[in-house]
Order: sequence, then structure tokens, then C-alpha cells
Amino acid sequence: MKMRKAEPLAEHERGPIHGEEVMEMLLLPHEKDLGGFSVRRLLPSAKRRMVGPWVFFDHMGPADFPPGQGITVRPHPHINLATVTYLFEGEILHRDSLGSLQPIVPGDINLMVAGRGIVHSERERPEITATAHRQHGLQLWLALPEADEEIEPAFHHYPSGDIPTRTIDDVRVRVMMGSAYGVTSPVRTFADTLYVDAQLNTGQRLAMPNASERALYVVSGGLRLGSMILPEHSMVILSPASNVSVEADTDSRIVLIGGEPLGERFIDWNFVSSRKERIEQAKADWRARRFPLVPGDEEEFIPLPD
Repeated sequence: MKMRKAEPLAEHERGPIHGEEVMEMLLLPHEKDLGGFSVRRLLPSAKRRMVGPWVFFDHMGPADFPPGQGITVRPHPHINLATVTYLFEGEILHRDSLGSLQPIVPGDINLMVAGRGIVHSERERPEITATAHRQHGLQLWLALPEADEEIEPAFHHYPSGDIPTRTIDDVRVRVMMGSAYGVTSPVRTFADTLYVDAQLNTGQRLAMPNASERALYVVSGGLRLGSMILPEHSMVILSPASNVSVEADTDSRIVLIGGEPLGERFIDWNFVSSRKERIEQAKADWRARRFPLVPGDEEEFIPLPD
């Protein structure tokens, strides 16, 4: 995914929304049409660059594909970050330069740690593209703490059944990363990290777990936060110290992200790092084809954008 040129992901402007002490700001997505496939980008934005360690937030779909079409993301590189893929519907076939080959299905957590450098592709199995199908999910990036930015790349896959689920006041909640609602996810973290998925019926309420920084995204439906209505596909940055409960204005699905802030980061294309010169080196390495190949997907690649 093409990103803007390298710039600091540092302290950003903050301003409370009048009358709502529990809110710092409301973000609306930048939408991109990828040819019948809609992607909504919430992070990074001009007003908010990161939430805790989370540096990138994309909501893909829902998109309906006819037979013969589907997702085809050619091999591309990452450094100094971890990608987190989570599907609501559909299936994606993950391959990477470590030799990993893993279908991702709804409810799974796919964690790919780029560290000093990794290459991966995201496609679909032929039996999926042979029929009409739907894709819908989230793709997020985690910045790694400076001490972990250059660790060995790694791939971790957690099946849906391994992710803890609880019912809180009749609301189904999944704790995908970190600890909340009395349970802890097995998914590996590198800093204090929170990632929660919840589904609310109309009129149901849910208290939000605390974190040093946190943001709530409305995947579908609409929520009431105090006197404000949070529309579908909006993200609200929550004040860290406030006790927050939301109420579903209609049947809704939400995710909460958060955790500890990691300080300044730079981002350029698919590269994230605390050091601008490290990104320039990664760009030169990709241009010179010094990154490893993806076994089983060696022929194609995404060129470095101009």
C-alpha cells in the first residue's frame, strides 16, 4: 500500500470535542476504491498518527467478488513493525519469505513480525476464487519498540478457538491481544497492547477497558457515547483516564485498540521505523532486490513507488 513520504509520527494536535470529556477527537476514514474493493484508512491521519503502538488501521470491504476475481497482493516488504490481520468474512492465503503458507479464516489472528525485514504476499486459494465470495476484515500494523525493531522476523498464527471470548452484560467480547475483562489473549505482544472485538445488539451497553491510549472503531452499526452518536466507520479517540461506556443505537460491531505510546516513528510506503535512515536503507535494499524471496511466489513483486 503506497504511503506518504517519510515523516515523523510524533505528538499530534489534540482537542477535546466540546461537551464530551471522554473523547479527544473523532476520525473519519479516507476511503480508497481498489476496483470493487473498498479500503477505509483511519491511521495514520493528519490529526492522529498513532494510538499506543498501533501505527496503521485499514478496514477492508465488505467486498463481493464474482468467480475468477479476488484479492491479489503481490510480494512486498516490511521492516521494524508487525502486521495483524483479522477477518470477519472470507479467506486470505498468507505466504512469506520465511516459508510460511497459511490460510487465514474468520476469527483467526495472523501476526507477522517483520523485524529486520520480511516479504509477504496476500492472495486467495484457487478454490476460493473459483466461486463468488466475500472478503471483509481489518489489517493493522504495530510499531515495534526500539529494542525490538531489528529482531529476527517471525510468523505466528492463532486459530479462532485460541482467542478468548467472554460475555459481558450479554455482549459477546473477544480479547484478541492484551488483557481485558478478566482474560488474556495468547497472541504475542512487544509492548502494552490492547485489541478487542465486540458485537452489541440494539440498546446493549459495554464498558471500555482502560489503556494508556485507546481508540474505538465502529465496524458496523452506530453507537451512542454520552450525547453523541458515533456513525458507522468512524473512530473516536478516548481520553485515557475516563471511564467510558458505549450504547448500541442499532446492532453494531466495534473494535477497541490501545496500549502504551512508543514515541516518534517514521513511515514510508510499507516501512516503519524510529530511524529515518533505516527506512532509506530498506528502500535501497528493495530496489536492489536484496530482500529474500517468498517461496511459491517468487515471480512477481510490487516495485518501490516513485
